[in-house]
Amino acid sequence: MTNTGKQNIMGAFEKLEKNAVTKWRNLVNSGKPVIMVGAATCGRAAGALDVLQSFREEIDRQGIECPVIEVGCMGHCYAEPLAIISKPDNPSICYGRVNPVIAQRLVKEYILGDDPCLEFVLGAMEPNDLVPGFQDFPRATYEHKLLLKNCGYINPTDIDHYVASGGYSALAKALQISPKPIIEQIKKSGLRGRGGAGFSTGEKWEICHNAHGRPKYLICNGDEGDPGAFMDRSILESDPHSVLEGTLIAAYAIGARYGYLYIRAEYPLAVEHARLALKQARKYNLLGRHILGSDFNFDITLFQGSGAFVCGEETALIASLEGRAGMPRHRPPYPAVSGLYGKPTVINNVKTLAFVPHILKNGADWFAGIGTETSKGTAVFALAGKVVSTGLVEVPMGTTLRQVIFEVGSGIPNNKRFKAVQIGGPSGGCLPESVLDLPVDFNSLAEAGAMMGSGGMVVLDEDDCMVEIARYFLEFTQKESCGKCTFCRLGTRQMLQILDDITKGRGKMEDLEALERLAEDVQAGSLCGLGKTAPNPILTTLRYFRDEYEAHIIEKRCPALMCRALTAYYILPDKCERSCDACVGTCTVEAITPNKRRIKVIDQDKCIKCDTCRVACPPQYNAVIKLSPPSKVPVAKK
Repeated sequence: MTNTGKQNIMGAFEKLEKNAVTKWRNLVNSGKPVIMVGAATCGRAAGALDVLQSFREEIDRQGIECPVIEVGCMGHCYAEPLAIISKPDNPSICYGRVNPVIAQRLVKEYILGDDPCLEFVLGAMEPNDLVPGFQDFPRATYEHKLLLKNCGYINPTDIDHYVASGGYSALAKALQISPKPIIEQIKKSGLRGRGGAGFSTGEKWEICHNAHGRPKYLICNGDEGDPGAFMDRSILESDPHSVLEGTLIAAYAIGARYGYLYIRAEYPLAVEHARLALKQARKYNLLGRHILGSDFNFDITLFQGSGAFVCGEETALIASLEGRAGMPRHRPPYPAVSGLYGKPTVINNVKTLAFVPHILKNGADWFAGIGTETSKGTAVFALAGKVVSTGLVEVPMGTTLRQVIFEVGSGIPNNKRFKAVQIGGPSGGCLPESVLDLPVDFNSLAEAGAMMGSGGMVVLDEDDCMVEIARYFLEFTQKESCGKCTFCRLGTRQMLQILDDITKGRGKMEDLEALERLAEDVQAGSLCGLGKTAPNPILTTLRYFRDEYEAHIIEKRCPALMCRALTAYYILPDKCERSCDACVGTCTVEAITPNKRRIKVIDQDKCIKCDTCRVACPPQYNAVIKLSPPSKVPVAKK
């Protein structure tokens, strides 16, 4: 590229950047307080929209100037709704579990007064003697935010916020050099796909760049469908321009002129923010013809997937885009050579593309210096299940499972004992406490029988039955199977039937051998990753929790008291309070009746084992017990 061409690109970008920075400074340095409310899906589910309205109404009522801005997810989902208040000459303070009444108090007592309302403080951006900073949290020792850096701190619907934070500078830099050096940087960085397979991103780009055929396509895969996973959704909701910038750089590197942003329709807020981001990017000449005054032409079409889990597999996704049923096909040829409409196509995950601007800005060596020898950079996990601090976490590759769960996630609630962590989505594996010191990276997890997957991490405690957990996840993948492969279609159904029998006390010891044999056959005979990995929950639970399978089969007992067919509820007569009818009133099937002495009795034929009686029983009595197997206990007669 000529010097004139480079000057045109930098001139166009510097103009955008100057306007954005000016707008940002006018906001944060205006001498007025600013309120930012986390209004991603997690915040909205907790009541963030009511908090937003309460802040705005109270500010209008008080007649003060104070912008109230919707931002994305900070990752502290356990403390939603979140609000950050920046007040001149004061640290920016983040408040957790805010409700409309607390919002009114914060306006009156902190914005109008000088009381920071410490009882509601979660942490501060800049700590002082009164307010602890987020960097003082134990999790801060382990977190390393790259992809989540902007999430919760900028308005995802305002492109100027992203540009002012350094956004699109990597694109401007990329457009001044030729595609091959960009591909070499990505290869040197060691970036591997974050969609689950972990294939080298740079190598995939290089294959497509060298492939014959025009036009070439770039597809961003936002079809995240794992139970308990919400990383891609949160990034698209909270920082959509980071994904667009990475997509633009990837398209320039491989020589694509058309791209697709594939997001499942079940993510309406992510779709809304992505659509707005595309509109803003076109307005700023970051999409379309002669991007930033260069010769690069590229545009993106937003496509909403219908929610089929199998469409996370790249060839099934391509079939969906082409208007066909979402079913995978044989590979090779791989999409990088023959993909969408038979043309060379690169498909990258949301997180993979969002890493690209960071690598271009900071260099391949910088990124390669984070993580392990074979797994570079950071990993973003959605911590869910039986863990205190649920939400999004981003840690360097190589951080151990124990550190993620007990340091970043603050451990198991209610003094329960950790049992397992299910990692890698429904096709991942269930790993026990004995492997908690395993480093989180592609190779180590695979050796343990699990997988990195897209980043879901579901924590299980002593109340979870591992046989039922395996059955639950297999039921999900079995229902999501497209049915094309005989092994996947019928094999997963047969395995599910065996697991169902075991959880209902109908299992036989030979079933365990049949499960292992079927699992190996399904892995070997399935066409795509869904079928090949569907047996993972079974294989890992058999490997690490075989004693629970044997208890279900031999003793007809569920050690975790989770399988309904192997449990029963009883009321202890020596603890039942005659004047209390709490359990009677809550039983929806009228299975509980008092006898002549007013001692309650459960009719086992009517009981549906919904657990409401045990929950309703006052703790001072604690008369309702749950046992497995159903056995003789001292119960009252009718």
